[in-house]
Amino acid sequence: MPDVHDPATRSRNMAAIRARDTQPEMAVRRGLHAEGLRFRLHVNELPGRPDLVLPRHCVVIFVHGCFFHGHDCHLFKWPRTNEAFWRDKIGRNVERDAHAIHRLQSDGWRVATVWECALKGKAKLDRQSAMQSLAQWVREGGRTIVIRGSEVWSPLSNNS
Repeated sequence: MPDVHDPATRSRNMAAIRARDTQPEMAVRRGLHAEGLRFRLHVNELPGRPDLVLPRHCVVIFVHGCFFHGHDCHLFKWPRTNEAFWRDKIGRNVERDAHAIHRLQSDGWRVATVWECALKGKAKLDRQSAMQSLAQWVREGGRTIVIRGSEVWSPLSNNS
C-alpha cells in the first residue's frame, strides 16, 4: 500500500517525533523526583544512552515508546505502508535495546524499562503507584524491572 502522505509531509511528521522529553519520559521524571530520587538525563557515555541514570543506586531507566521499540501491546500495530522498512527498522531497534541492556548489566548496572503503555492508553497503570513501585525497586534492589501496561514485572531469578 502506498504512503498516504507525500514525501515532504511524511518528512515533516517524522521530524516532529521527539526522542527526548516525551510525555511518558516527563511523567517518569516527575514521579521519581516527587519520590525524592535525583538523576541524570541521557548519559551519552553509557550503552543505549539511557533516559535516566541514578548513579548513586547504579540504576539506568529506559522509557520506551511502544511503536519504535516494538512492544507487543495494544499501542503497537505494524504499519501497512512501507512494511518492509518498518519491520527492519523496528527489528534493529529491538536488537539494539537488548544489546545495550546486556552491556549495562555486564557493567554492573541495574536496568529498568518503563513502556509507554504503562502511562497511557486503555491498559495504563495508576501513575502514582507505578512510580512508587519503580522508586521502591530503585531503593531496595533487584537487577531488572519492566513496567508495562496492566502490570509491573520483575523476574524472580534476577531479584537478588
